[in-house]
Amino acid sequence: MDINLNTLQHFALVFFEISAVVITLAIGVLVLSVIYMYLVDVRQTRHTIRRNYPVLGRFRYLFEHLGEFFRQYLFAQDREELPFNRAQRAWVYRAAKNVDSTVAFGSTQPLNRPGDIILLNGPFPPLEEDVAPRSAITFGEGYARQPYTTTSFFNISAMSFGALSVPAIRALSRGAKQAGIWLNTGEGAMSSFHLEGGCDLIFQIGTAKYGVRSEAGGLSEDKLRAVAGHEQLKMFEIKLSQGAKPGKGGILPGVKVTEVIASTRGIPVGQDSLSPNRHPDIGCVDDLLDMIHRVREISGKPVGIKAVIGLAGWLDQLCERINERGLQYAPDFFTVDSGDGGTGAAPQSLIDNMGLPVQRSLPLVVGKLIEHGLRERVRVICSGKMINPAAVAAALCLGADCVNSARGFMFALGCVQSLQCNKNTCPTGIATHDKDLQQGLNPVDKADRVANYAANLMHEVEVIAHSCGVAEPRLLRREHLLIVS
Repeated sequence: MDINLNTLQHFALVFFEISAVVITLAIGVLVLSVIYMYLVDVRQTRHTIRRNYPVLGRFRYLFEHLGEFFRQYLFAQDREELPFNRAQRAWVYRAAKNVDSTVAFGSTQPLNRPGDIILLNGPFPPLEEDVAPRSAITFGEGYARQPYTTTSFFNISAMSFGALSVPAIRALSRGAKQAGIWLNTGEGAMSSFHLEGGCDLIFQIGTAKYGVRSEAGGLSEDKLRAVAGHEQLKMFEIKLSQGAKPGKGGILPGVKVTEVIASTRGIPVGQDSLSPNRHPDIGCVDDLLDMIHRVREISGKPVGIKAVIGLAGWLDQLCERINERGLQYAPDFFTVDSGDGGTGAAPQSLIDNMGLPVQRSLPLVVGKLIEHGLRERVRVICSGKMINPAAVAAALCLGADCVNSARGFMFALGCVQSLQCNKNTCPTGIATHDKDLQQGLNPVDKADRVANYAANLMHEVEVIAHSCGVAEPRLLRREHLLIVS
């Protein structure tokens, strides 16, 4: 017993001696670091705070950075965060995990602010036996050789491979297949990871024409035919503009242009991928109609356009020229993107102030199509900040046939709104190509969450439709919605 006690005392003494040395060295390193930073800070002339408050001033930048992560947990109330508040995100998280999404004790949503939506319930909602299944909608019928039919009214919006990681694309593809919804590739072309899950795909042709680009930068008919040959690919979308940056092309920082992304897009590795601010070969309405007809004739599949609406005069010209030239030149669908959309890199002035929000642009586009007798010919899709059932239902009331969501599905994947999408430092592995950060995203598990989110959202939109007195969501009309002015 004495020997054991002496041994323990000896080891304890050695431990404390080593600890003392380590602590002394650590303090020494810390002191030397502080002295070094002090000498650097007082001599540099770029940062006033650091020059006036050496070392201590550095904490300003640390707290500013950490504030993006901790604000939502420690300081913000449920309804005050932007671009999405905690209540909105929490509903998506619960829906994605397939847990109870009900709440208690009344709404925390402040009402009667300009732009607020109020859905108007009917006096006699349909009984269970009167409820109708989701109606199907067909794109390109009578004009495309391979029209596309779907019953889904909520789908995954355009997010390119490059902006999103490989595990994220895999999860979205698998989840979309489970839910029976489509996945838009975004402008970064179609990769094997999009095809992997077996879901329906919409190929977006951006201004740089990644994936269907000729050596001269125009449209390659051979590449277009090859892409269209995939059975999963159902439609093409020609992007004129997007909500994050209307009038400016896509931006993918060079740090995110890996070898596989470069090969998918056909661009150099490690260099910024900057798309033109418009299609060089589309400079007027007639050029646009020619491109729509050309892509449809080559591919045999429905072709639509995507645009943020600002100046609206071109919509009348578009409709007039369609009627003059023939319905075969019309887009099979028009995706109306909200001016406040966007997930990736964009100038703040464009995100904040450029383009109409979807509450204004969607009824404008629908109204123009009705005015010119084209509403039955052109399907209408909308996108932009619609991640919860009420917003989706409101869009259907305003005339949309389908709603696309990007950030809603990012939340379903586990996004925590850390605002790191453009920095390759996304902590959830969704918008980064850092392998260490990606490893936390399990595509199999997240695919289930993507499917759960889509299914639960569409179910709750059906509940809203029934409350409004109609048998299914596509019967919602403007009379069922009030937008506070």
